[in-house]
Order: sequence, then structure tokens, then C-alpha cells
Amino acid sequence: MVITVNKLPAETIEQIRKENNIVDIVGEYVQLKKKGNNYIGLCPFHQEKSPSFSVAEDKQIFKCFGCGKGGSVISFLMEIEGMPFQEALAYLAKKSGIDLPNINQNPQTLVSKEEQNALLASEWLAKLYNHLLKHAKDGKDGLQYILDRGITEETIGTFQIGYASDIPNFTADFLQKKGFHEQQLLEAGLLTRAQDHSLLDRFRGRVIFPIRNHLGKTIAFGGRAIYDQDPKYLNSPESELFQKNKILYNFDLAKKHIRKEHAVVLYEGYMDVIASYQANVKHCVATLGTALTEYQAALLKRYVDEVIICYDADSAGMNATYKAGLLLNKVGCNVKVANLPEGMDPDEYIRQYGENRYQDEVIAASDTFMAFLMTFLKRDYNLSLESDRLEYIEQVLTQLAMIDKSIEREYYLQELHEEFGITLTTLQAEVDKKRQTKRHKQQSNASTQSNHQHNHFITYKNALKPAYQNAERILIAYMLQDEMIAQKVQEKLGADFNIEAHQIIVTYLYAFYEEHSQMNIATFIEKLPDQALQQLTSEIAMIQKESEVTDQELADYIYIIQHKKQDQENVQTLRNKQKLAEQQNDPIKAAQIAMQILELEKQAKR
Repeated sequence: MVITVNKLPAETIEQIRKENNIVDIVGEYVQLKKKGNNYIGLCPFHQEKSPSFSVAEDKQIFKCFGCGKGGSVISFLMEIEGMPFQEALAYLAKKSGIDLPNINQNPQTLVSKEEQNALLASEWLAKLYNHLLKHAKDGKDGLQYILDRGITEETIGTFQIGYASDIPNFTADFLQKKGFHEQQLLEAGLLTRAQDHSLLDRFRGRVIFPIRNHLGKTIAFGGRAIYDQDPKYLNSPESELFQKNKILYNFDLAKKHIRKEHAVVLYEGYMDVIASYQANVKHCVATLGTALTEYQAALLKRYVDEVIICYDADSAGMNATYKAGLLLNKVGCNVKVANLPEGMDPDEYIRQYGENRYQDEVIAASDTFMAFLMTFLKRDYNLSLESDRLEYIEQVLTQLAMIDKSIEREYYLQELHEEFGITLTTLQAEVDKKRQTKRHKQQSNASTQSNHQHNHFITYKNALKPAYQNAERILIAYMLQDEMIAQKVQEKLGADFNIEAHQIIVTYLYAFYEEHSQMNIATFIEKLPDQALQQLTSEIAMIQKESEVTDQELADYIYIIQHKKQDQENVQTLRNKQKLAEQQNDPIKAAQIAMQILELEKQAKR
């Protein structure tokens, strides 16, 4: 049950925020790298190849200069998880071990009532399946199958592996006694209807692998047949909660290990992940019976640069490795391929040779994707034929042109030179030509994308803003860090800024300083009544400026703002005079006034 925490004391909210460093929370979703005082990474809210997402640890705020989103650790969770404010607070409180009062058991949440029921039913079902596997006579064969695969009882508990009873109405009776209606269970895909209209567990007689989302919530199940059943593997049907092309198995447990190892090992199935995790290669995930998708590749890139593909070392596995590697290269990952002996799968290797050899001789000994690719491409050519040799070399050169590291390119060009006798100069010239073509194409695409995105995103970087607007933004930035500066501006200018959003921000800022002894930017941002204002304030707070500002500089900023206000008033006075001249049928005077207005507006721009 989700806890609602409305009416919490401000001190409790502040304690929750202090216990959850924004760098740590954002780091669970984005691969962050230190740059100066801040951390940068790829924005999780829009597709990008160059990082424009920034986190300021000292201010405890984030800002994307590509799509404009920004705010505190709480607003980050609200945005990325679709949580309301109360639910985001409850989630952070739980992470930091802070107990919250259970004020309201019916919070408003972006998850529908049906989805909440499906999550709750899945949670109960995962517990039931796990209990049946470990303790029930009915689950004895399932338990034996798992133990025979070398899986320990501890690992069974970690992954909550279970068994679905073969008794036709067992699961239906269990869930209905828990208060779930049959229609809910049918729509959630947990039950199916037999020909005689009775309710059946779709997974009956199978070993069960709960599928969890990145927050650790069970959203679906995978079932493995241990008797003569078809198909061998069966997943829950897709729903709003469970979309196979977006989920990676074990991502919830692997996240912290991925960050620690700065790499992720990618598998094809549940058992490979489970065996790998048990063998202390814990930074591992798997696709769910489908080929890697672009969404999943981009998700991995957000978290890590290096991906080690460890698929079965058979023909189908090599084909899947080739496709996954190209996709991961496309999103900018550094791809490696695990060194599995031909014909073996990871689970089999671990059982036969043990975890130490697996870590050292398979994972640590991974080849570059280019080395794999050169071997893989040879399968399609008869290199004793001149035409096939030339086509193979052309294919390899095309792939080499995609590599940015010149040392790596030269290493493989040397291999081609030694194998086929073509001079390094010729090979290098071909690669350079392909890279030039690639650069032109990227520049063209970047230009097209920039024009397309202009209608969707506010361009923050390198934007030429009028002097008065820059003055207002810089002034607010200093006011956010120093109460004394805010007091000086309040005395000289009040809220009489030219831009309405700035007027609202400084009004709230003056009120905040009256209530608080010191500034906390994250707290202040959350008090703003509108998301657009929160994002704008996050951007202003991120402005690079001098650590101190002189009274003369403050006076200059204030003068620019006031001068703009005076210009606007002068223009309005002239417009009124122009209108009067037109009403008096005096076109010459109206035209003269129009020229004055035009000159004033030019001066304002300058």
C-alpha cells in the first residue's frame, strides 16, 4: 500500500531531502560524470547523444539544458517515475529509513486502480509460487530441477524463484480468497479461462521466475516447463505494466553493481543471469525472450558506457550478438563480446568450470566487438575467391570507420594488411573517406534534428537574450545564494522586474527569506506553484557567475532593468500619442511618432 504524506511537518520533508543526496538518486537512473562542480550525463527525459543534463550537488538540484526539465530530488522522482509529490516523498523516506505517519490510505497516484490491483495480486502470487517450490509436495519436481541446475537456496530466495501448482483451480482459489475478482485476474493475465469456462493458472506445472521492474515491483512472470509442455518458456501477456521491449530482467538488483563495475553483462535468459549472479558476476541483465531493442540499448547507455554481450556461443547466439552489438554501437556504447567456447552457454560454462574461471576466462577475457565482427563476417564469404575477399574487406572497413579511437582503427587495419597484403596507406585512405562521408551525414542529420527540436525544446545554451533579461536572470541567481543581496534588490526594485515569471519568482523568494534563516534552493524550488517556474529557477540557479558581486555591479543590473521599464513606458506613451494623431487625421505626425517608437525599440535591443 502506498503511503500518503500530506500535512507532514516541513522539518520531516527537509530531513527526507537531506538523507537522499540528489547525485545518488539521479545516479540510479543516469550515468553521471564529474565535471567541475557539477555532474553531467545523458538526459533521461529525451533522446540525446551529447550530455546536456546537469546535477549540482551543492544546490541539490538538476537541470537539462536540452529539454528544459529541472528541479529538486523530489521533482526528479515525480518526473521520471510519474509519482505524485506524496508518493515520491514516501519512496525517499523508505530508502533512508525514515518512518512516516500513515495519514491516508487512498493516495492519488498515476498508476490506475486496475494496475494497483495487478501489482498487489502479482506480489501475492510471487510469494505463493516461492512457498510452493520450497515447501510443498507439489513443488518437489520444480525444486529438484532448480537444484540440479546448481542454484542454491539463497539464490532461490534472492530471485524469488517459484513453482506453479498443476492443480487446475489452486491459484484462482488462492487469489479469490485474498479478495481479487476473477475479471481482474483475467485482465491482468494472471489467469486464463479453460474451454469449460473454469479459471486456470496460465503457468501451471512450470518453474516460475518473477519479472520485476527497476523499482523491484513484480509486474509479470516467466514460466519454464519441466514436463512435456509447449512452449518451453512462457511469459505473462503484455500490459501497461509489462512491455517486454522495455524491461530488462534483474535490472533492479543489478543497478548498484553496474555503477560499481562501470559495465553491464548482457544475457539472453533468466538462468544465465541467475547463474552469473550466483557466480559473483552481479552486474548482469537479460532481455525477455526477444532481441535487444533500441529502447533497451538507450536505457543501458544512460547507466553505463561498457556492455559485455554474453550470448550462447552457437550460430543463433552469434547472430543475436551481431545485431545487439550494432545496436549498442549506434547508441554510443563501448561493446565487448564474452569469450565463451563454441557451443556453450554461460550457465553451462559456470556449472562445468566454476565461477573463478568464468570471471577470468570468459568475462575478463572479452574481445572487442570489432574482433568478434571480423570473425563473424568471414562466415558469409569464401575468402579463396577474389570477389568475396574484396567484399569482406569493404565490410570490415565500413565498420572500422565507425570507431573513433585511432589506435583501435590502426590495430585492425594492420591485421587486414597482414592477412590480405593490401598496403596500410590504401586501407587508411579508404577508412578516412568513409569517415568523411559519415561526418557529413552526421552534420546534416544534426542540422535537421536541431531544426526539428527547435519547436519542441527551449534552446538554453548559447541563446542570445536581451540585456535586461540577462540582468534579471543574473540578479535572481545572486539573490538565490545571498539573503543580503535579496534585501538590497527588494529595497531598490521590489518585484518590479520586466518578465512576469521573474516577478513571481522574486515575490516567492522574498517570502522564503522571511520564513527561513538560510537559503535551501531545492526547498525553495519545491515551494514554487508551477512546474515551468521550478524549471526556470533551476536553470537560473545553474548560471555560472562570480562568487561575489560588488555593489556597483548590482546597481548596474538594477539600472538596466529599470531602464527597460522606462523604455516600455515611453513607448506606450508614444503609442497613445500616435493613436491620437491618427484619430485627428494627422498622418504626418503619426508617422513621425512611429519613427520615434522604432528608434526607441532599436535602442532597447542594443
